[in-house]
Amino acid sequence: MPRPAVNDLIAFLAVARAQSFTKAAGKLGVSQSALSHTIRGLEERLGLRLLTRTTRSVAPTEAGERLLVSIGPRLDEIESELAALSAFREKPAGTIRINAGEHAADTVLWPALEKLLPDYPDINVEIIVDYGLTDIVAERYDAGVRLGEQVAKDMIAVRIGPDMRMAVVGTPAYFDTRPKPLTPQDLTDHNCINLRLPTYDSVYAWEFEKNGRELKVRVEGQLVFNNIALRLNAVLAGLGLAYVPEDLVEANLADGRLVRVLEDWCPPFPGYHLYYPSRRHTSPAFAVVVDALRCRG
Repeated sequence: MPRPAVNDLIAFLAVARAQSFTKAAGKLGVSQSALSHTIRGLEERLGLRLLTRTTRSVAPTEAGERLLVSIGPRLDEIESELAALSAFREKPAGTIRINAGEHAADTVLWPALEKLLPDYPDINVEIIVDYGLTDIVAERYDAGVRLGEQVAKDMIAVRIGPDMRMAVVGTPAYFDTRPKPLTPQDLTDHNCINLRLPTYDSVYAWEFEKNGRELKVRVEGQLVFNNIALRLNAVLAGLGLAYVPEDLVEANLADGRLVRVLEDWCPPFPGYHLYYPSRRHTSPAFAVVVDALRCRG
């Protein structure tokens, strides 16, 4: 039986992990037709069907699942070792892929990378903004960013941001027509600007805490968004109340464009952490990026 080429196996892993020829082709930088041809050739040489294809999905067969489990970790280890060879270069080099939410990317990652990258022209950074609780190992990210309380225990976590607070805000004009809520339960009588996350079946419940008592309130309103910018635009337009990170509205609170309510129900909580697998081989490029992001406050 002819021996499969390593590139063919890499192509198979990409499709099997993404369960999509479209996504895998994008990651590999090839066309869908070329990728499909590669997989067909691999299956023909092995004499086995590795993937079950339908018009809506792609999934490994039993043989494909066995190949995925057996060779996937080995090829990942080889890739990691090759990346570690950059230690022998005069300057760190390589591509670092990070998965993060919009707020973390804007307020923590970008300010640090803006200062770092001009001094390290051979380091490339790819940031994918994603509100889902993505499996960074399965999706082949080098690291992810989450709030401290959300990082899995088997991951190495590096604090990259200060403690945070949330804020419930609205415009003075909005409160001219409605009484200010005194408790989180009062929000059910307000027009609230909601957030929908891919990890939730419904809109995100606003979270509060006071004197050790935790409370989640499912609010309603005319508007639902999945990003920060549109929620800020809507609250500044007086279309309802928004629940957002405090730092995003400090300037608007200071100049009176927005009014804060329920402040005593919004205590500080652990801020953003960069996390990555404990078994990951740390390349010089990755170490430089982690050090630049590390919170020293």
